[in-house]
Amino acid sequence: MTKYRYDLPQRRGGIFLTDGGLETTLIFHRGIELPHFAAFVLLDSDEGRQQLKRYYESYLAIARDHSAGFVLDSPTWRANPDWGAKLDYDAAALRSINMRSIEFLDELRANWESPKMTCVISGAIGPRGDGYKAGNMDASEAEAYHAAQVSAFAEAGADLVTAYTLNGIDEAIGIARAAQALAIPVVISFTVETNGRLVRGETLREAIEAVDRETKNAPEFFLINCAHPTHFESALAAGEAWVNRIHGVRANASTKSHQELDESEVLDCGDPSDLGRRYADLRRSFPRMRILGGCCGTDHRHVAAICEACVVPRPRSG
Repeated sequence: MTKYRYDLPQRRGGIFLTDGGLETTLIFHRGIELPHFAAFVLLDSDEGRQQLKRYYESYLAIARDHSAGFVLDSPTWRANPDWGAKLDYDAAALRSINMRSIEFLDELRANWESPKMTCVISGAIGPRGDGYKAGNMDASEAEAYHAAQVSAFAEAGADLVTAYTLNGIDEAIGIARAAQALAIPVVISFTVETNGRLVRGETLREAIEAVDRETKNAPEFFLINCAHPTHFESALAAGEAWVNRIHGVRANASTKSHQELDESEVLDCGDPSDLGRRYADLRRSFPRMRILGGCCGTDHRHVAAICEACVVPRPRSG
């Protein structure tokens, strides 16, 4: 455990894949009920753990076949106090499930990692509320709120923590400070609306620069997730320093807005090949973007297409 915490391989370059849309895949493709969109509950049953194992292994196989690295994110996007309370998980139960999520990923890494495929374990943090709606916490409140989950990941031996689908600057600052206090690397991933801005109207530049300023550059780097490339491509300005802080993308399959996706009863899987080409275009313009995966509506097909477009496959023997 803590295998790479003090020397994250993502810092040294190379492509690292992630999984796709965990919750949407399990619900729409596998018919699994996830109360309140919470996948962490599956860790509490043998069948649930097997479902998660099969899910992750479909992506690990893609990375292995292309000799790419892989970031194993825990299924804990909803494993915080407010959502835990809705699911009858108290503080002790949440700490246990967060720690066990890292132990689960460590077992996967032991079976899959090789000299040609580095696997990094990340404790996944989600927003306190709805990722599509603005929250009201200030940075100090956010730090206190998320500290327990960060602490569980740190104690369990995660290499880093990653906060996904954040739409508020103060919450991002609080999470970064919580990780900083516990000496565990942290990555911040913002989501944007179709206009490329956060839900309150801030630009990505304003968000990233504010977090760096208020935390003394605590995040290792930033990501963008839960938005289609068409929503944020125009917001990225080649040559500006702040863009160099964005090291990856986990995009949605669909070009629909967050509101449209929220109201949809049918999964929009988009076009995996088109998504792969868009990632390749982003890589050409912004070569620092090397953490590549998916979010809502994406599955192993999308990540395979992204991989084919962005990663040169290793030669096959024989």
